[in-house]
Amino acid sequence: MVAHTVTAQQAGGDFDALYRAPFAVLGIRTQGESLAGVDYLPLDVAPAEPKNRFAREVIRQIESYLTDPCFHFDLPLRIEGSHFRRRVWQVMCSIPPGQTLTYGEVARRVDSAARAVGGACGDNKIPLVIPCHRVVARNGIGGFMHTSGDRETGIKRWLLAHER
Repeated sequence: MVAHTVTAQQAGGDFDALYRAPFAVLGIRTQGESLAGVDYLPLDVAPAEPKNRFAREVIRQIESYLTDPCFHFDLPLRIEGSHFRRRVWQVMCSIPPGQTLTYGEVARRVDSAARAVGGACGDNKIPLVIPCHRVVARNGIGGFMHTSGDRETGIKRWLLAHER
């Protein structure tokens, strides 16, 4: 049986790099010298070399994280979102590798509601670097990327296991 390979365009984007991680192909988007997005694409998407120096640096840091889950990303980020979402993402960035907070715990820190925090987590355009996978439900793993599908929660489980 021959595996079908999906192109970057079929996967829905123009990426500056496509990097095969153990859990997904990461579609990297940059704007100048800033990271603008990381998409978790299916594993059948063909990897592609970085198109620019900054995308190479993003890949280098992702590889460092995959080798050492305590690696601290040091990338300029192009963050677009409301003041509320930025506060939620800031809390996410404060959660150390190997630890989690519940949606409710994050909500208390930003004086909001757990459902609103879940929305902000799902709207995170730079997952992995802004570690939304470290936010979980009170009694379970919770959703990931605005869904509770097997592929998405499988990625979240992989990342949490990697950090433990």
